[in-house]
Amino acid sequence: MDDVNEDRGGLSERDLAVLALERQSWPGPGAKERAVRERLGITPTRYYQLLNALLDDPRALAHDPVTVNRLRRLRDERRERR
Repeated sequence: MDDVNEDRGGLSERDLAVLALERQSWPGPGAKERAVRERLGITPTRYYQLLNALLDDPRALAHDPVTVNRLRRLRDERRERR
């Protein structure tokens, strides 16, 4: 494995971009969805599918434990409310 892949922890560029978007705060409704379309070229629905899969990926947890654990807690809270 080369240095670039080691820095990524085995995650793809898209995976890293998804995690980077989740680390940001967003000024208002729709800003994040616009960024998803503009930066990643995918629909918000597809973005959230990818994000949900990343939350269960140990490589994502190793790469960005603060973000992944925060999002896991939020996901678990939403599931408990249902």
